Amino acid sequence: MTHNYLRMALLITIAGLALTACSETPTPNPVLLPLELLPTKTAIPIDSNDNLIKAPPGQRVDMVFLPKFLGIMIFDQAYEGALKAHTELGNPGKLDLIGPLPNERNDIQIKIARNAIEQGTQALMISNNAGDKMVAVTQPAIENGLTIVTWDSSIPTTEGQQLFVAQVDFAETGEVMANMATHILGEEGGKFAILSASQDSSNQNAWIAAMQTVLQKPEYKNLKLLEVVYGEDNANISYAKTLELIARYPDLELIVAPTTIGIAAAARALQDNGLCEQVQVSGLGLPEEMVTYTLDGCAPEFALWSFTDLGYLTYYTTYLLATGTIKGEAGESFKAGQLGIYTIEEDPTREDGLRVLMGPFTIYTADNVVMALLQ
Repeated sequence: MTHNYLRMALLITIAGLALTACSETPTPNPVLLPLELLPTKTAIPIDSNDNLIKAPPGQRVDMVFLPKFLGIMIFDQAYEGALKAHTELGNPGKLDLIGPLPNERNDIQIKIARNAIEQGTQALMISNNAGDKMVAVTQPAIENGLTIVTWDSSIPTTEGQQLFVAQVDFAETGEVMANMATHILGEEGGKFAILSASQDSSNQNAWIAAMQTVLQKPEYKNLKLLEVVYGEDNANISYAKTLELIARYPDLELIVAPTTIGIAAAARALQDNGLCEQVQVSGLGLPEEMVTYTLDGCAPEFALWSFTDLGYLTYYTTYLLATGTIKGEAGESFKAGQLGIYTIEEDPTREDGLRVLMGPFTIYTADNVVMALLQ
């Protein structure tokens, strides 16, 4: 299928969505786009004569990419980015994608990581879903010479990892979510609840804490947080939690879900039950999954970054570290292929932690969500 054919097919689909959004019974199914149509970050021009650290191609490193769950679109996109970097660098070693299924317990990820290490992987890239429990497996691995890099979700204590590849600044996430809530509810504010992933998810916890800090500022005094609930990054549980919140709080006006699974499930629950005029949803979501809900007003504003770029950057960072090209020290700058220049820095949100910060956020509304899918 050619690119032009895909664009034409998408335009026809979007036109149908626009008509559906105006009907009484909108279709809840999200639009899924091929990964190659997703927008990527613009590369930073680099002088060929500079002294930046660059990845030596062709080095053999057997690597494992371990997301929170398999079969979730954002993590599929992240793996596609890692696979692109793997091919680009000509690594003759393996790049295995392994992980728990969505219905498995969070601690299953620990067992999977342990098995990967015992089977001889040289580098492990983890979106951590097991909290500090992961340290018992990863810290001994580092001491035995393995490379452990976390991405998307760090190990909270920063032990058991050499670097964390952060998608965005976690403190900024709280402000972005608070601003979107203000835009949706208006200056008079209103009452909202948070639908998170799991209680062991370090990125979710950090974003929620950041938002709670932001809510202490005078300009957000009219936003009233009622409760934080957990959907375990499971669509069915998140759907049920959404309806429970609405039943428990008759004056609830907004649900903020800093999880792509949660926000889509919450929007679907609102749409299925005809509740979009009573309650709306915001948070962090994929345009492919949220376009229907944004066009019909259930999710008027949400945000995200490129998971394809996140996987790509994570691979480059891990490869550089595993080949000894970088030491993993604050102040080291390196070129991450087409994404450009990055610098290892101290993580302001975690004592003794080091991070590579990707960014930026993109805010999606009915004005730009369709164009985002066509780029």
